[in-house]
Amino acid sequence: MKAPPRLQSLIEEGLIDTVVRQLMSGKEAMVYVVRSGDETLCAKIYKEATHRSFRQAVDYTENRKVKNTRQARAMAKGTRFGRQAQEEAWQSAEVDALYRLAAAGVRVPRPLNFHDGVLLMELVTNADGDAAPRLNDVEFTREDAARHHDTLLRQVVRMLASAGTVHGDLSEFNILLAEDGPVIIDLPQAVDAAGNNHAARMLLRDVDNLRNFFGRFEPALLNTAYGPEMWSLYQRGMLQADTPLTGHFEPELASVDLRSVLREIDDARDEETARQMRMSGREA
Repeated sequence: MKAPPRLQSLIEEGLIDTVVRQLMSGKEAMVYVVRSGDETLCAKIYKEATHRSFRQAVDYTENRKVKNTRQARAMAKGTRFGRQAQEEAWQSAEVDALYRLAAAGVRVPRPLNFHDGVLLMELVTNADGDAAPRLNDVEFTREDAARHHDTLLRQVVRMLASAGTVHGDLSEFNILLAEDGPVIIDLPQAVDAAGNNHAARMLLRDVDNLRNFFGRFEPALLNTAYGPEMWSLYQRGMLQADTPLTGHFEPELASVDLRSVLREIDDARDEETARQMRMSGREA
């Protein structure tokens, strides 16, 4: 097929030879199957902010680092340069996350290059060599659902323990089923677990999404609580990539300061008495 304008520069630079076909078009980007020598790869073209439906929520971009203070000031003011810098930061977040997670041994597509707003990476394939399907397009037996759920939980643990990263939008729609198991994709919203105040909530949501999806095929998974258990271990510095999980979590009950509670009750009673006296005085 004819190369889209955004991929033409990659051809001119010799990074790819031909464009085979469009693989998908989503809220964030368009993905094409391309050829480079003997390899079949995929090229992800990020859509401009004005053409995307996914909002760059403050929750995701909190504490993200930019190249310099000038960019940070421009982003805060919302200038044209600032919007461009914000867009570049949003795109590079996925590139950085892919390299970081791949180095930590997480099952993500192997990144190869990032050029002119296009991410060139490994094409995830099934047993027939075709592009791997998303989980939401696959039916599972109870045994396969339990097995893939366990694989993905271990990947979430590895992301958190080894790379300090939370996916932030993990679901059956951004996980591919490759020949050798699930592969996690779509990471522009990935957050730093230690530097983002919303990381815990995002992690719990990611794990709940996995539980709810695979629980459709294996109902026993619906009674698990891996998310709170995982985050509790992480907070206490006890989470490692190979830490065994039970799926059960009992929140610690904080000790109650009874004297403080009684003082609060007395204060509330005194305030109500004073209010009643003021009301009586007004009526009189």
